[in-house]
Amino acid sequence: MLRIGVDIGGTFTDFAIWKDEGDGYRQIDGEKIPTSRPRFAESVIEGITRITRRHELGPTDPLLVVHGTTVGTNAVIELSEKPVALVTTRGYRDILSIARLRLDKPVDLFNRRATPLVSRSLVFEVDERLRADGSVETPIEESSVVTALTKARVAGVRAVGVCLLHGYRNPVHEARILKIAREQFQDLDVMASHEIWPQQSEYERSMLTLLNMYVKRVMADYIGEINGFLREKMPNARLLVTKSNGGVMSAEEACRLPVHTLLSGPAAGVTAARTLAEWTQNPNVMTMDMGGTSTDVALVRVGRPTLTAQAEVGDFPLLLPVTAIEAMGAGGGSIAWLDGKVPKVGPRSAGSKPGPACYDTGGTEPTLTDAYLLCNYLSPRGLLGGKLPLSRDRAEQAMLTIASGSDAVAAAESIVAIATSNMLAKVLPFLARAGEGPADLTLMIFGGAGGIHGPLLAEELGIRRIVVPRLSSVFCAFGGLAADLVHDGVRSVTGAHSSEDTLLRIFDELTQSGREWVQRQTAGAKLEGIDELYLAEMRYSAQSFTIPVNLTEAVSKGTGLNGFYEAFHEEHKALFGFSNPGTPVALNELMVRTSGRQAKPNARSSTQQQTDKVAPASCRDLRLQGRWWSACAVFDRTKLAAGWSDIGPAVIEHELSTVLVPPHFRAAISALGDIVMTKES
Repeated sequence: MLRIGVDIGGTFTDFAIWKDEGDGYRQIDGEKIPTSRPRFAESVIEGITRITRRHELGPTDPLLVVHGTTVGTNAVIELSEKPVALVTTRGYRDILSIARLRLDKPVDLFNRRATPLVSRSLVFEVDERLRADGSVETPIEESSVVTALTKARVAGVRAVGVCLLHGYRNPVHEARILKIAREQFQDLDVMASHEIWPQQSEYERSMLTLLNMYVKRVMADYIGEINGFLREKMPNARLLVTKSNGGVMSAEEACRLPVHTLLSGPAAGVTAARTLAEWTQNPNVMTMDMGGTSTDVALVRVGRPTLTAQAEVGDFPLLLPVTAIEAMGAGGGSIAWLDGKVPKVGPRSAGSKPGPACYDTGGTEPTLTDAYLLCNYLSPRGLLGGKLPLSRDRAEQAMLTIASGSDAVAAAESIVAIATSNMLAKVLPFLARAGEGPADLTLMIFGGAGGIHGPLLAEELGIRRIVVPRLSSVFCAFGGLAADLVHDGVRSVTGAHSSEDTLLRIFDELTQSGREWVQRQTAGAKLEGIDELYLAEMRYSAQSFTIPVNLTEAVSKGTGLNGFYEAFHEEHKALFGFSNPGTPVALNELMVRTSGRQAKPNARSSTQQQTDKVAPASCRDLRLQGRWWSACAVFDRTKLAAGWSDIGPAVIEHELSTVLVPPHFRAAISALGDIVMTKES
């Protein structure tokens, strides 16, 4: 069966193609086409059409498409969708404007609180009240529900989120509002917080509910367009959508709960990195995904979940367990500009239209891609094997607009250095918070620009080992093919009676719910098994913050509460360097991650070894470390087999990617076909 992984970027839409179950990682192919803004579905459909024709798929042949998308994310960042309304408990109308009181930059005198996603005029109150333990203090007044929904309808909104005080503990009142809405307000799309993510924290839970309703229509239209195309042209095709937690779900589930897709693209890259790290036995990896618009970094620790519940989309919190990623506004299309006389790079991007100046498609502002071309990192023949020609003259003209003199190359090298410094300013605190030192990590780089800028960043960080996957330019798309069906279920136990029996019963209920979810997503497709990961948000009783703790071993061994506490003390010590085993421990939330294991490519190594010395395909000068390095080797990636190695500075070119080998780094081809660079001095 043909499987296609899809990932939409700001500049290109990437495709990873897995033709046959007998094939492995080494046989997966890739393709890139320019992203079709603003109708993103067009490039996806065009790519699927090209690939199925090339592989001669008939209308009735089976096909699996796994798609990661930024459509919902863009809608939130750009605030481009129609307004939605919030229904909440009386007395909590100002919950969105109050938020968490604190400012994100308290020392900035010009800082302002973010504008709420929903204006106060679209927040409607109902008469009801639950206590913190979930018991009813004030029964719901149904007439107030009718009044609130009527006001929402009159205001012109068609999507309503419901988030009541303590609705996470007991959904009885939220469920009653849903029943009234479905009986009397069929023209309104209404969903409640307990359907989306029933966790404590009223503001964050309200925002999550509203974000889901805000992007629901645009995601349903977008996914519906692709799904409609597949159903018409290939009725045996199945569409899955990647999730922010690194897993996948059915297209139908993505239309109902699109908030789970808001960080799905970068998360798929981390899923791919985790898979490759396990295959190559690299236990501690920092990933760097650099595309045309942004760069994302993450940590992969084999055997440990890389999760956070403190992510943001635009100005809004995302109270969900998502893959922990640090995002930066630096990509190949990032525009260089002058702040007075000070050159800066990003966060504004040229995107795919008009694109970098060297694309000669209308762009006139200098970008990192123009700088790469002027420093000779990119082939003068162009990208995509020459299908996308590059104009050095256009790049020079653009670069001279920010150059202090007439030296466009010096300006180009300076903005590459500035972009690297911007990355360092983000990466070093990110690693410090995680308790990791650069020297202990392997850097895994991917994305269209990752192969060029990743080695430069590694040099500055002091990372001595770099892995460039053979699918680096379409690695996030490959992540969809490497992902499982993943469901996260949560139950808040803050302040509740947390006996051992109660906690184990909750874990059992979440396990059953997760398994039922996985079965609903399969549509009859065969799974290789179902696994559970048991987690808890825990803290010392006097602490104001929690940390996620993996309790899977404690649950499987049946060590009970003592085992839970021991796991917490160990995790606390690993993060902060100390623990207090005699101090009381509290549990805030229990979570079960259920994974339905799907078929994946195998990791069969190559038996072919490079024996003869490979001559460079060409040579060119490279601008590095403030000077020109003459006649550096440029290798054709397709001519290099496992066992090949050479010392930098050099360039390794492929139709879909370019890899820069800095001075003093030795590049080699691994048994899986990846490029591995090791610093020799």
